[in-house]
Amino acid sequence: MDRGTLGSTQSGRLLVEVREEGASAVVTPSGELDHHTADLLREPLDDCLDNGFARLVVDCSHLEFCDSTGLNVLLGARLKADAAGGGVHLAGMQPVVARVFEITGADAVFTVHETLEAALGG
Repeated sequence: MDRGTLGSTQSGRLLVEVREEGASAVVTPSGELDHHTADLLREPLDDCLDNGFARLVVDCSHLEFCDSTGLNVLLGARLKADAAGGGVHLAGMQPVVARVFEITGADAVFTVHETLEAALGG
């Protein structure tokens, strides 16, 4: 598989790294995803979609917190990816983040994988 780093962006509480993994863009947010940091994730997700990556894998293993604003960013990316014939796959969610998805029912609209490896293989 070819691997290429596409970029990264950072605020005090959120770092987002993006890399290419085969036909997928792997987006790894680390830290807290909330109202103040949501654009730091929205922009790279939109850039990936604009650059032809319809399959996005969001590695949530380093995501410590996600509020409704962060959830809406991911839902927006899912709609755009679906429209492009792809999808958004979530991998490695920590229990505190997974709970937000369970409570809101959002876990039913995403493909959720236990690990990044599983998401890339599926």
